[in-house]
Amino acid sequence: MLSDRKTKYQELEKARGAKVITYVTGDRPGLETQIHSEVLDHLVHHLDLLGSTKRIALFLYTRGGDTLAAWSIVNLLRQFCEELEVVVPSKAHSAGTLICLGADQIVMTKQATLGPIDPSITGPLNPQIPGAGGQARVPVSVEAINGYVEFSRSALGKGDQSGMNALLAQLATQVHPLVLGSVYRSRAQIRMLAKRLVKRHLKKDEEIEEVLNFLCSESGSHDYTIFRREARDELHLHVEKPTDAGYTLIKSIYDDIAKELELNTPYDPNVVLGTNQSAPYAFRRGLVESNDGGCHVHVSEGTLHRHQVTLPPGIVQRAIQDERTFEGWRHEP
Repeated sequence: MLSDRKTKYQELEKARGAKVITYVTGDRPGLETQIHSEVLDHLVHHLDLLGSTKRIALFLYTRGGDTLAAWSIVNLLRQFCEELEVVVPSKAHSAGTLICLGADQIVMTKQATLGPIDPSITGPLNPQIPGAGGQARVPVSVEAINGYVEFSRSALGKGDQSGMNALLAQLATQVHPLVLGSVYRSRAQIRMLAKRLVKRHLKKDEEIEEVLNFLCSESGSHDYTIFRREARDELHLHVEKPTDAGYTLIKSIYDDIAKELELNTPYDPNVVLGTNQSAPYAFRRGLVESNDGGCHVHVSEGTLHRHQVTLPPGIVQRAIQDERTFEGWRHEP
């Protein structure tokens, strides 16, 4: 809880010469959350209490989320400080990496990782996941679509326009044309946002293009991880290695948050229920907190129920019903 971390935040503020705000989107398997624009109002609460200051250190843990929300977070934080740094204790992937690009300095522990910033499109027009129900949709990777187009062009040759048209028509039967349009727009948008942000780290146009190409496509996979040395020595980002004492402090804060959000414990409703037929639950899934502003916590609350379902022809299966009663943010002073 925040009360257990306040002293550690004070130590980190003294060590970094900055006011600390923490933003965590939990990635507990089965209870994942993402960067979202809804967090902006909660950040404003903390920033208003903080007021204008010389430096802000954003303590960030995330697997990613909405790219425009990440862009807005960077610009919001910069309204309240002259210098912005991001402290990465473990993961700042995808849209989290975009936030890091907008900082003057990135403080990375030895296990901290950034990642590619190629987004995925999700929505009701996405392809259905076979056998997973009508509402389950496959995220469409922007770079996967681009890879298909580039592969087709390479295999057919530049002169075979009719063959290319046929392959694009086949693609449109699998992925809705409006989703393909969103893919094209998202690819252009992410490069534009990243280019504007990364100029705090790089000045030469050719260096900027190299970094954008790598982060947007040339890394080969959205799961590619970028450790501190690569971020500093190959991508030439403004990356700082914390002191031994700083590392110990940063890791202790992260470990405390990971324990509170149970980040390393996969969600299993059978474990929650145990031998009971029903059991209430309250899962803490994300945090925005500071010493001055208290803690905004993203909570899921409800009750799990075991019951039996009879399927034709008379097959009885056990099932678990999730009766969700609350989903959202709460403020704890």
